[in-house]
Amino acid sequence: VYLMQHYILAGGIGFLGRDLMVTVREQGYLVPRLYPVGRLETLLGIVPALVLQKGFLWQPVTYLFLHGGFFHLFINMFTLWMFGGELERLWGTRRFLQYYFFTGVGAGLLTLLFTPRGYIPTIGASGAIYGLLLAYARYFPERRILLYFLFPIPVRVFVFIIGGIALLNSLGQPGDSIAHAAHLGGIVFGWIYLDWRRPGGPFGGWTRRRRGGGLRVIDFTREDDRI
Repeated sequence: VYLMQHYILAGGIGFLGRDLMVTVREQGYLVPRLYPVGRLETLLGIVPALVLQKGFLWQPVTYLFLHGGFFHLFINMFTLWMFGGELERLWGTRRFLQYYFFTGVGAGLLTLLFTPRGYIPTIGASGAIYGLLLAYARYFPERRILLYFLFPIPVRVFVFIIGGIALLNSLGQPGDSIAHAAHLGGIVFGWIYLDWRRPGGPFGGWTRRRRGGGLRVIDFTREDDRI
């Protein structure tokens, strides 16, 4: 997808080279605007005006696969490998993918909520990555990481810091090119998923796993079995 976005189809998609009329918010006013949909970013990234006014309902899913540049892609995929690998081994692939897309799509939906008339494309897997960071902090809260490669802090503190930054930025800088609402959405929907799946939660809890029709016995003294 990265190669298609930046090299193969970088010049646009010819048969979609047309404009659609949407109502957008510019400088506090609602104005009609012809919006081009011939580029991969505008077709598959989240453009709230196109989702809500033209029915581009696939965008809260497809935006996860686009990235703004190699560094953007590398950071997201490195973080996915660094934190997601251990979660996938703990949960299994099916549950890991369920959580990943739940938080990623949820992050996209929160972007629509915050900027319903927005016309700047939101792309990248960062919302799902923030959800993974939250899950990692819930399971391994005392694991330490190097903030800026210098300062060792517990993962739970790190997630609290980046969550607070995302919240403040999403409320105070609506014009920022960084999708702070998506970052916040990944944390919010990750919290919802983990809280509802806990023991006693609405969806049954983490203790029930199908293995030949039986139940898994959980030892809550072990770090990898704690929530």
